Amino acid sequence: MMHTIVVGAGIAGITAARLLHAAGQRVVVLEARDRIGGRIRTDRTAGFSVDRGASWIHGLTGNPLTGLVSALGMETREFTVGSFQAGGRPIADYDESQRLLDEDATRQWTVDVDTADELFQLTIAASGHDESYADAAERTLAATGWEPERTERVRAFYRHRTEEQCGAEVEQVAAHALDEDTVEGDEVIFPGGYDVLPRTLAEGLDIRLGMTVTAITRSATGVRVDTEHETFDAAHVIVTVPLGVLKAGAIEFTPALPDAVAGPIARLGMGVFNKVFLQFPSRFWQDDVYAIRQHGRAGVPWHSWYDVSVVSGKPMLLTFAGGAWGQEIEQKTDEEVVSSVLGSLRKIYGESVPGPVAHWITRWGTDPLALGSYSYVAVGSSHDDHDALAEPVDGVLHFAGEATCGREPATVHGALQSGHRAAERILGSPISLAELTRGLNPSNGRLR
Repeated sequence: MMHTIVVGAGIAGITAARLLHAAGQRVVVLEARDRIGGRIRTDRTAGFSVDRGASWIHGLTGNPLTGLVSALGMETREFTVGSFQAGGRPIADYDESQRLLDEDATRQWTVDVDTADELFQLTIAASGHDESYADAAERTLAATGWEPERTERVRAFYRHRTEEQCGAEVEQVAAHALDEDTVEGDEVIFPGGYDVLPRTLAEGLDIRLGMTVTAITRSATGVRVDTEHETFDAAHVIVTVPLGVLKAGAIEFTPALPDAVAGPIARLGMGVFNKVFLQFPSRFWQDDVYAIRQHGRAGVPWHSWYDVSVVSGKPMLLTFAGGAWGQEIEQKTDEEVVSSVLGSLRKIYGESVPGPVAHWITRWGTDPLALGSYSYVAVGSSHDDHDALAEPVDGVLHFAGEATCGREPATVHGALQSGHRAAERILGSPISLAELTRGLNPSNGRLR
């Protein structure tokens, strides 16, 4: 009998499995996909890396990924607007009439966001779990006394912030949802692809692909895990499937999950956040900008484009669709989505914007093994629900993944930390994250 079964070969599952393996346990990882990495997915079909899932390390300071990525020799590039920010790096900001803001107007815009955010923190501190981010934002904006245009710009900024950070509408997100949303230090992306991380950490582990877990039964002797093809027995199981899969009831738990765990699964939200990459034959936007941003109501449905040319060496822009719009584009054809994006770009840059030579569009909401992009604190839930979801059940059933990390949900480093926590709970003693890289050779950002 195995010591531990890990369900899911995303970063949380691989982290837990590797640490348990390093401690001498017999561990098997069951993964439904035909690949590892989960919501880290790098596409190399074009001859360069396109990260369809996670792309950034959000904040290098105090982040466990920083040392890990360095130890593995992964190549990085600084790109510090990955978290939805008003400034911090050069952004080409356009007003409601598609006019580029001058330096004074740009400076005023960033000051307005900083001013509103300071007031917003006071509003949120006085908010309960049943108040939405939208309600808190409106109370904050009403207190500024600004004229309608300034107010509408910041209102749109808050709406887009929740779409990008939570994959949800501002009315669905709890006022406290972004309490943890602070970035310490620069952010980076990976020219060699983010999946170098899970694929390197997975070396030497017993990972079974194409194994969809359908049921988990716990008893006094441990757990039985049923897949579509085989049954496995172990003393412990760590379930790392995305929150969307848990909410859909795709795995049958016997006995039923206690309210202490089932409640958080029901209350937390699973956001939909999709990416649209466009590769162009030539560059038509400004040099030395990290992003292009359309302000106000003109920023619907597309509002921000990120220059990710540094990854491919080709002229490329990345834009996002979150919340309801993210769900809506999943029902459209690629051609319809690309045409829509180009329509917004041409309002800014004119008809000279060429058609793309290639595109990549994600659809995480309809992916049956994800059913969403990442978790968020929905109205009626709290950050405590993230941590409560991670509490062991009967000492044998453990949950891990970004949705179980109250301090850093919806991040790769949150998923990594959750896998570390699950491994320590099973072992009953601390284990260093340094064990993750023991015996591995630096990759220099390349898959071996």
